[in-house]
Amino acid sequence: MLAFTLRRLVQSVLVMLVVALVAFSLFRFVGDPVATMLGQEATVADRAALREQLGLNDPILVQFMNFISRALTGDFGISYRLREPVMPLILSRLPATLELALISGTVAFLGGVGLGIYTALNRRGGLSSVIMTTSLIGVSLPTFLIGVLLIWVFAVELQWLPSFGRGDTVRLGWWTTGLLTPTGRLSLILPAITLGLYQMTLIMRLVRAEMLEVLRTDYIKFARARGLSQRAIHFGHALKNTLVPVITITGLQLGSIIAFSIITETVFQWPGVGALFINSVQSVDVPVMAAYLMMIALVFVVINLIVDMLYYAVDPRLRVDRAQARH
Repeated sequence: MLAFTLRRLVQSVLVMLVVALVAFSLFRFVGDPVATMLGQEATVADRAALREQLGLNDPILVQFMNFISRALTGDFGISYRLREPVMPLILSRLPATLELALISGTVAFLGGVGLGIYTALNRRGGLSSVIMTTSLIGVSLPTFLIGVLLIWVFAVELQWLPSFGRGDTVRLGWWTTGLLTPTGRLSLILPAITLGLYQMTLIMRLVRAEMLEVLRTDYIKFARARGLSQRAIHFGHALKNTLVPVITITGLQLGSIIAFSIITETVFQWPGVGALFINSVQSVDVPVMAAYLMMIALVFVVINLIVDMLYYAVDPRLRVDRAQARH
């Protein structure tokens, strides 16, 4: 287990170094930070002084090492557009994105697993056919179109839910949440459904396929021959083995929810990190773009590391295979 963990940690560090190189390249090759920060009216002396202050006259390798050392402390410089430190700016928007992602991920996982189990155990039922047919909508339609349709139905026509914004929020230390206010909870419903619908249908179809495959295996047939109840077979044996690959997909989908919340946040004007990134791209705000890239990469690396550990702990075949390999 220790060797497995160390290998995964080394791989994670290498991935973050590659991402850091890409983020550093944004500073070097996307726009001119001196011209962006000072404007066209600055004198030559002002430009030279700022280049020296930013370390742009240092060798490339020195600049890259300085970038990594500052990134480790959370220092990504000053936003060109807002003239504010980048990390506090991202941290102020991070609670909105994480809250939306966690709610969407929870709904997607619980709904996907529940519907997947139901459609697998009742695959010839009429309701299962309706669910599988409806799930094609979540897989086929793009996220922004789902969001627009939900706004049109529930915000414009029915006027049940708000169409944009986060509603009222409550500050808990540095964290802000809308879950403790009525308008905050209502504002969360439409973007959470929009962001989680695709992931829910993907998880549902995966659980259904894996469950049907497991139910055909010999040890399930043997469990039936032993006279075990259907409940014990389905939930004590089949579901446990079904969830092994689902853990991997669910972990990756949680990272995808955070990374690709950009579209949902734009459609619903959700004040999260994704909307901040879109505005930064439009104004070529390189420090914010680089910090967002590093943050998303870190999220994926951490989630993949956790998923690998869970996979290793849940699936005994991995431990057996590695033990046999050593002998």
